[in-house]
Amino acid sequence: MGKIKIIALIVLAFILYKGFVAIKNFEIGLDKQVAEIEKMGFEKEDQVIGLMMYLGDEEDLELIEHLLVENKSKCFEMKQIAEESSNAYYECARIKAIVKDGKILNVIEELEVL
Repeated sequence: MGKIKIIALIVLAFILYKGFVAIKNFEIGLDKQVAEIEKMGFEKEDQVIGLMMYLGDEEDLELIEHLLVENKSKCFEMKQIAEESSNAYYECARIKAIVKDGKILNVIEELEVL
C-alpha cells in the first residue's frame, strides 16, 4: 500500500505541474497576442517624442515633417545631423499624436519643446 501512495503522489504532483505550466504558457501567450495586436496597425492617440521639421520665416513657421523617435537623446542626435545638412528649423518635442505602426500620422498638440 505504501508504494501505491507514493506513485499516486508522484502522479498528482506531475498533473499539478503540467496544469501550472499550461496556465503560465497561456498567460505568456496572451501577452504576446496583445503585443501583436498592438503592432497590427491600430491607430491610437499617445504622447510621444517627435523630431519636428519646420520651414518658413521665423515668424511664420509651418510644420512640414515629423518623425517618431525612441527617446530624447536619439532625437537630439538626429536633430544635430539634420541641422548640419538642411536649412530647415528642427526641434525635439513631446507631442500628443495619433500613432500607427511606429509612425506619427497626425500631430494633435505640441506639449513641450525639449
